[in-house]
Amino acid sequence: MEILVCIKQVPGTTGVEVDPVTGVLKRDGVDSKMNPYDLFALETALRIKKENNATIKAITMGPPQAKTVIKESFSMGVDEGAIISDRKFGGADVLATSYTLSQGIKKISNPDLIICGKQTTDGDTAQVGSEIAEFLNISHVTNVTEIIEVKENSIVVEIDLPTSMEVCEITYPCLITVEKDIFQPRLPSFKLKMATKNREIPMFTLNDFEDKDENHYGLNGSPTQVKRIFPPTPNTDKNVLRGSNEELTEALFNKIVDLKIL
Repeated sequence: MEILVCIKQVPGTTGVEVDPVTGVLKRDGVDSKMNPYDLFALETALRIKKENNATIKAITMGPPQAKTVIKESFSMGVDEGAIISDRKFGGADVLATSYTLSQGIKKISNPDLIICGKQTTDGDTAQVGSEIAEFLNISHVTNVTEIIEVKENSIVVEIDLPTSMEVCEITYPCLITVEKDIFQPRLPSFKLKMATKNREIPMFTLNDFEDKDENHYGLNGSPTQVKRIFPPTPNTDKNVLRGSNEELTEALFNKIVDLKIL
């Protein structure tokens, strides 16, 4: 069984500037870390590997320094990893990112199971996993809270729906996105870190892909674009009311009426 986990390097701080022209984050020179939600995806894969003798590959898309998260995944128990990196991929929205990852997956792997975290902390769209599956034309489920059984040709999972929990069996090849706390992520192993420090991490660019049309990637392939990002305006206005219970009750009621809440 072969498992592939999609991981991402995200800013390690909230103080990230936005390019006023392209609307994308300025990542150069910013402290980075592995996307926290991806740790749950990695742990899920590692638990399945232990029980089913699986092989795990990790893939990430980003600038060359994103190799750091691949190395981190090695120190947790991942067997192989690769990075997709090309300036032509820069500024991609959800659709272009998903398509790029799907092309990268076709290049490096033919997995039975793809596992993604719920979302990323720098985008929060929670759409990339599903869109990868659509581009690969494979089955997928999201919001997985429990791995119930891993079978030879399928996996049985519990998924969190808006009003209920549902048990679903999905045949391979397939993709799942997992909720946080599905498992407690393990810490990286120093022993594994040292043992894998020279492990090769291949890098793939647009020229390595089956589809080399630049219009399908990066800003060119993004039908949506961020127009403006700005912090919310702080509101420090306050109105202190004093008086008896009856007076405060009447004052609060009148305020609610004035605000047209009632």
